[in-house]
Amino acid sequence: MEAYESIKTRHSIRVFRPEPISKDVLKKILDAARNSPSYTNTQPWEMVVVSGEKKKELSQELLKLATENTPTNPDIPLPTNWPPEMEGRRREHGARRLNILGIERGDKIQREKFRLMNFEFYGALWAVFLFMDESLGEWSLFDMGLFTQNLILTAHSMGIGSCIQASVTEYAPEIRKFLNIQKNWKLIACISMGYPDLEAKLNKYYSVKKEPEDFLHWYE
Repeated sequence: MEAYESIKTRHSIRVFRPEPISKDVLKKILDAARNSPSYTNTQPWEMVVVSGEKKKELSQELLKLATENTPTNPDIPLPTNWPPEMEGRRREHGARRLNILGIERGDKIQREKFRLMNFEFYGALWAVFLFMDESLGEWSLFDMGLFTQNLILTAHSMGIGSCIQASVTEYAPEIRKFLNIQKNWKLIACISMGYPDLEAKLNKYYSVKKEPEDFLHWYE
């Protein structure tokens, strides 16, 4: 798959098949992702892959926290408000995603079930966590984004789907404790990864993107 096709066809996957992914495939993905640019070549990324029984145990822990409405404490706070145009896109995105599943906006039970799927990693084979040292600032955070994009695009080019999940990062301290991760590693992202079930309704959903003329500002 060429780079253009990979970028154009990638979308978030939320239903996965159970087939295992070989460690050789993971090595190939990381060999490409490590070529990501970073400020003065600092390469701030640290990556933890959780699978098998350990992933099941972590999922159970996270589900317990989420269902009990345990107070969240993300290392990177989630946004609480948006400019009106962005808020409109956010609401439309949420409504369209529920619609494809046939969930009414007022159906609190089904919406809660959908929310909790986050903490089951949507049934993905791998739960991938990306960390960086807590002393690092915004440029390193930008570098983490570049690494994340290269990671998921390379995976997609090899037939492996992914979903970047903000909800999971809200339990950063508990995840660090469960995985025995050093305290000075700040949790940046959680990514569910595995082979996609392309027949699943939820995987037929594509978010609406802005047209280039809506964001391009050209000066001559």
